[in-house]
Amino acid sequence: MKTIEEIKKIANQGPFEANWKTLNHFEIPRWFKKAKFGIFIHWGLYSIPAFNNEWYSRNMYRENSEEYHHHIQTYGQHTEFGYKEFIPQFTAEKFDAKEWIQLFKEAGATYFFPVAEHHDGFQMYQSELSNYNAVQMGPHRDILQELKEAGEKEGLVFCTSSHRAEHWFFMGHGKEFPSDVVEPMKKGDFYWPAQPEPDNQALQSTPYPTAEFLEDWLLRTVEIIDRYQPKVLYFDWWIQHESFKEYLQILAAYYYNCGYVWQEEVAICYKHDALMFGSGIVEIERGKFSNAQPFYWQSDTAIARNSWCYTETLDYKDVKEILYDLIEVVSKNGNLLLNVGPKGDGSIAEKDQILLKKIGEWLKINGEAIYDSKVWRKSGEGPTQLVSGQFQENQPVSYTPEDIRFTVSGESIYAFLMAPAAGGKVLIKSLATSKNQDVPEFHGLIKEVKLLGAFDDVQWEITDEGLVIILPEIIDELPKVCKITIV
Repeated sequence: MKTIEEIKKIANQGPFEANWKTLNHFEIPRWFKKAKFGIFIHWGLYSIPAFNNEWYSRNMYRENSEEYHHHIQTYGQHTEFGYKEFIPQFTAEKFDAKEWIQLFKEAGATYFFPVAEHHDGFQMYQSELSNYNAVQMGPHRDILQELKEAGEKEGLVFCTSSHRAEHWFFMGHGKEFPSDVVEPMKKGDFYWPAQPEPDNQALQSTPYPTAEFLEDWLLRTVEIIDRYQPKVLYFDWWIQHESFKEYLQILAAYYYNCGYVWQEEVAICYKHDALMFGSGIVEIERGKFSNAQPFYWQSDTAIARNSWCYTETLDYKDVKEILYDLIEVVSKNGNLLLNVGPKGDGSIAEKDQILLKKIGEWLKINGEAIYDSKVWRKSGEGPTQLVSGQFQENQPVSYTPEDIRFTVSGESIYAFLMAPAAGGKVLIKSLATSKNQDVPEFHGLIKEVKLLGAFDDVQWEITDEGLVIILPEIIDELPKVCKITIV
């Protein structure tokens, strides 16, 4: 295990140094910009109670919350059955890394992000910094290593995430009434440090994390980097707090210098301007941009609206909504990271499997318009416009037959018909070549138009209003893709 001094030395010996000036030399990995679609995995102790969402460990200690009352009614008083009592129940008897990876591959994913440590502090990997990890307790298996090996064997790029930062306060409510969250605590204990929760997410909120906690955060993250060599690291919220800035620069420089030694392109995904812009990949949680961006980014969302982990009350999206998300993100210069929450026993719920397989079926037909594609000169046309920003998924977006999104790859422009009308006429105004326009949007010569997955040729013609396409009979309501080949 490296010391803080050794980490700082490596962070300042290479192409990068622990400052924003050199970290701004970061470049988005080429493989990442081609990959387009990945799988996020929230699985841990919180999957055992499977109640409400993955914040069970925090909320069960908040008096009068749903989780608080549910916990007492189901498991008993917090002094007798605390969160740590879920560890012996977390045996992962049905976990099979190969089966997971096969499913993700069938879904069309090209990379994946299992959560290494969530806010609850239980590590899903082998660790020298705490005994509270999946190798020494619970499953007695190195979950992260099994997934990495299975994924890489099938050609999926291994990435991982750390949500450790929030652990500073995540168990703090347990000190407000008799529970198993009691003093004294020391570094390495499961609930440590269990500080009072800030009233808000202010960048300078107090109590200010101590150097001991921040160094522990750095050591834990470096341990993941050294042991598992992920191609991308993802950090959840609260590392944007002022206290993390120095440590984030050290960590980023360390990781990027390791990538240079490994001869691998690596990256950090971050939210809320935790990193200086240009030193990592911008992450948008449960949201998108309304227009194509000049920088590359990633949107992370979940199969369900109301939780990232498996629960008995998931509000599932349908496959059409997920495909809309994928198309909107890719057409606007980003990747989609779709979360799946396995059950506590390690199996993946049947509904999740059905949705993933349907996504994969669509991608087998239309994947050439997604993978390795680039944005066109405009992301789309039509009346439906998204609202830029996070947490914009309360209601699914409704599209019209006039809503079209674009990508480009090779010699073709791909037009995604978001709500195609069976046997109807499609007008793509962005491909008009009218002489009446002062600045035509399109000057190319169209050689051929095909509807991906259709057996019959489509009828099409160029008019002053745009490219007109007559669609054949359509058997479902999923988005369709027209491949428009240019001479």
